[in-house]
Amino acid sequence: MPQKETDIPVAARLWDVPAALVLLTRLPLPALPDRAFANGARAVWAYPLVGLILALILSPLFVGLAAMGVPAPLTAGLTLGALVMLTGAMHEDGFADTADGLWGGHDTARRLEIMKDSRIGAYGVLALIIAMGLRWTALVDISWVGLLAALMVSRAMMVPLMHALPHARDVGLSRSVGSARIGPTCAAVLIGAVGAILCAGAAGLVAVAAAGCVAGGMAKLARTKIRGQTGDILGATQIATEITVLVILVTLAA
Repeated sequence: MPQKETDIPVAARLWDVPAALVLLTRLPLPALPDRAFANGARAVWAYPLVGLILALILSPLFVGLAAMGVPAPLTAGLTLGALVMLTGAMHEDGFADTADGLWGGHDTARRLEIMKDSRIGAYGVLALIIAMGLRWTALVDISWVGLLAALMVSRAMMVPLMHALPHARDVGLSRSVGSARIGPTCAAVLIGAVGAILCAGAAGLVAVAAAGCVAGGMAKLARTKIRGQTGDILGATQIATEITVLVILVTLAA
């Protein structure tokens, strides 16, 4: 019988944060004990905390360059480059694979085959150009706390798809992590939402609502095109919702 969320010891939950960091970043963490990865899906509540940690790591660069008078476009570009390095471009890779697969295949099997292929096609290239351009442009006009909100909310928005959608494959990273249960799912969304509201007030709440709509659209698209979710779909959701939050915050601040 599965262990209830309320029965999990606090000490065991403390391993969820480093386990989430190992999965979602390329940070040089020390080796973790096996028990930290005993239930990967339990750690999904900590996904928005990964966004918080990434923002804290990036803050000296983002704030420091601006304080030194480095032009905003250069500061934004260097910050975005550092973020990609910290995450190993795993979400960008998923975004490109999703664009190639969902629009390049004529049926479910072919779409999944294309998404698994390490090569990138025209849809993937164009998707990355547009996504990187939008993020870069938004970072020119946003504060560090706005970036923090975007990184937290976008990682929280992956979790509802892990709860609501079946796995589209019998293998893969998402399958190995498992399906998210309702408790950790609600916790992830709540943490992301609270972070955005603390960072941006009412604008943060609007951004969370907009990101939720985008995540819902991604879920419907994935269910229609491949009958479930994969790691690529989750990565694409992170990028799409990050862009959404950045665009909303920049627009409302204008």
